[in-house]
Amino acid sequence: MAQIQTSRDYQFTADTEIWDNLKCAIATSSGFQRWLLERDAQFQKLRLEEQVQRYLRETLETLAY
Repeated sequence: MAQIQTSRDYQFTADTEIWDNLKCAIATSSGFQRWLLERDAQFQKLRLEEQVQRYLRETLETLAY
């Protein structure tokens, strides 16, 4: 049976593509690279997704002060 895609499916695909592009842009930034170097070796073994999420969380927490 053919699967019918809904507008929600298209939105999810677009959101995923945007997040992937944003994640790559953040990971190549000098700020992220410097931040990553300051972390221990175990932290650097995390998936890129987790590293970027932690970087964004810490950055936003710092800005909140």
